Amino acid sequence: MAKFTEVQLNQMCRPASDTEENKLQNAEALLRRALSSSSIIQSSKYEIFGQGSYANNTNIRLNSDIDINVCYTGGFYYDVPEGKTGNDYGLNNPVNYSFQAYKNDIERMLISFYGHSEVVRKNKCITVKGNTNRIQIDVVPTWKYKRYDNTYNTNNVEGVVLYADNNQNRKIINFPKQHKINGVEKNNDTLRRFKRLTRIFKNVRLKMDTDNYHPNENITSFLLECLAYNVPLNIYSNAYQCIWNDILKNAIIYLWNSTKEASKIYDKWVEVSELLCLMREHKWSKQDVHNYMYNMWNYLQLN
Repeated sequence: MAKFTEVQLNQMCRPASDTEENKLQNAEALLRRALSSSSIIQSSKYEIFGQGSYANNTNIRLNSDIDINVCYTGGFYYDVPEGKTGNDYGLNNPVNYSFQAYKNDIERMLISFYGHSEVVRKNKCITVKGNTNRIQIDVVPTWKYKRYDNTYNTNNVEGVVLYADNNQNRKIINFPKQHKINGVEKNNDTLRRFKRLTRIFKNVRLKMDTDNYHPNENITSFLLECLAYNVPLNIYSNAYQCIWNDILKNAIIYLWNSTKEASKIYDKWVEVSELLCLMREHKWSKQDVHNYMYNMWNYLQLN
């Protein structure tokens, strides 16, 4: 007998409550006000937008958080194809500024607005602590990023880039806007089940961690969302009446089978943005996913 009933899984697949959602929106509005009142950053040189589970509507009840990307647009980092240089694309105008200087400016601005005791600088973000009136915010300073192709013109895809404090020589590249667009499209194509399955995955992981059942810190919320994105459409549509235990079971079987040693399916998996490979460009491994799916199956007592 499955560990969770259909009623319980239907509870898990729901987004944050209206009260939590209001807190998230208020936190974002307050941050925008903090930025607009700052003399450190010129308004014409940055862009603010939500990212992560809040922006993509995959956040779960009692575990809501908010990530706000503050992207510098007064310059950009870039990559060109192997064997080419920036000069081949007319990229020969360096900006007299740096990512670390920008992150330092963001940190000083946040301290000025919220107070020193409310702001904590972390490896990849700057956290504004939550209280009874606002939810915790992770402010993610980034720069605009462009990836050029082989056509020797202005064709490129735009994303964001950041450098962690503990490794200022390694670019961390993401495409949050494309992620959001593709997530909406996948959700529509799956009868609005993609984001619900993602929330179930996240809730189950939370319960497994609480029960200390084979915890694995490499299985992140972002990874679970990407795994749900790579589940084929037919698995979402097989259950006409949306029987979540069936969808969950078939999704786990697919992900487990696809990460067997002999399988090469996992090598084709992509992030939700479809601009980065899931297994080849991050710390996640097929073995982590394979083992996690086995443990989740047993935890859920599926048969």
